[in-house]
Amino acid sequence: MNAQAKSSLLHLSLSDAADALKDGSVTAVELTTVALEAFTRVDKAINSAIWLEGAAALEAAEALDKKRKSGAKLGPLHGLPLAHKDMYYKAGKLSTCGSAIRKDFRPSYTATVMERLEDAGSVTLGGLNMAEFAQNPTGHNQHYGHCRNPWHPDYCTGGSSSGSGAAVAARLVYGALGSDTGGSIRLPAAICGVTGIKATQTRVSRYGVMPLSFSADNVGPLTQTARDAARFLGVIAGHDPKDPTSASEPVPDYEAALTGDIRGMRIGVPTNYFFDGIDAEVQAAFDVVVAVLQARGAVIVPVTIPHMDAVSTYGGIVSRVEGGTIHAQWMRQRPQDYAVHLSGRLYPSQGIPGTYYLEALARRGAILKAVAAAVFGVCDAFITPTLRMKVPTLLATDIDAGTPGAIETFQDVSINTRPINYLGLPSVSVPCGLDSNGLPIGFQVQGRPFAEARVLKIADAYQRDTDWHRRLPPNVS
Repeated sequence: MNAQAKSSLLHLSLSDAADALKDGSVTAVELTTVALEAFTRVDKAINSAIWLEGAAALEAAEALDKKRKSGAKLGPLHGLPLAHKDMYYKAGKLSTCGSAIRKDFRPSYTATVMERLEDAGSVTLGGLNMAEFAQNPTGHNQHYGHCRNPWHPDYCTGGSSSGSGAAVAARLVYGALGSDTGGSIRLPAAICGVTGIKATQTRVSRYGVMPLSFSADNVGPLTQTARDAARFLGVIAGHDPKDPTSASEPVPDYEAALTGDIRGMRIGVPTNYFFDGIDAEVQAAFDVVVAVLQARGAVIVPVTIPHMDAVSTYGGIVSRVEGGTIHAQWMRQRPQDYAVHLSGRLYPSQGIPGTYYLEALARRGAILKAVAAAVFGVCDAFITPTLRMKVPTLLATDIDAGTPGAIETFQDVSINTRPINYLGLPSVSVPCGLDSNGLPIGFQVQGRPFAEARVLKIADAYQRDTDWHRRLPPNVS
């Protein structure tokens, strides 16, 4: 197989690659070798990986190929090379969390999602770059170097799952775990031009995952397509006895729901908040999304989402207080090991009164109930742009460099994603265009709690009539 044919294997979607592995037209060793070669060739330009273990990955791939030849039952991700945000614990393996504090940390236990992915037959290549302790929306990292957007290295990747978005977009892996506390799966998905889903709060186990905010953290995948995301999510979703916060709600067959038929489905477009100050190019791309869904038979309805001021305020309080609590001891003992922008987030959290925090938690249920009545009482799901702005540069969002206006731009990146975490709703970001700088644009689909199948169905229906999810960054071949 020549070099071009080898690299084209990585252009396959996760689902197509899994089918090729199952029918024997390609082997796990071949795909793993190609992926490792691609990291060697491409990653110096985008810095998506913190560490890789090539020999261990090839050994695992060889074992999986022997399993297929033996006629044993194969898992849904059999033989697929994946890599994950470097905050998912695997016993004895490095897990830096993108930090100086944990640069040598090797946990003694394994995250449930990692166990489920490997039980499904995937091959883990290593740990991907990320914002320090998953606490910024842009992907800057002072300790391991900034991750760079495969579409243009001067632009940010989105964060905090920066390496996951960049590696999937650059076709280095078929999928990657990210985490989402305020948009950290959906932002890199939108900014790097891939698909990323944050499921309902508690839908996926968080055991063995470095926390940021107990009440807002979510585990989920970034992949090329909605179908890939459905297959990936189906593997990791479901109750976990090791995580008492994980939901016992049965896990449906997400992939089976992707029929393309959204005729009569009522899809809401908010009349408030999500479009305030939107960039004209983002608005134009979103308008085309609406037209595509209407052409598929969806009914577009205007909706007003109540209590958005409270949602934004309370969500910020919850994530800041819980993040400050998790880091309190390190902040006292090792303050010099935090990046400036992260210290600027964590230290002020100590001054937020406990009554504010408890109020933010106590009112969450009532607000969600009001949103469900006002929104899901009239529509099946609602859609918004993932970002209101065009993709900003790394410099424009670099707080630590003291760039004028960086704080405001930095904060505005996640203004459309943060509220969804406080509400705990499932949300998938889907690529829907390129701006005049050649950077991706994305939109996101939200549904009622545990409606992952529905939001994925809408995303898949859109992707059947568009090709943005198949577009490659200019230097990817």
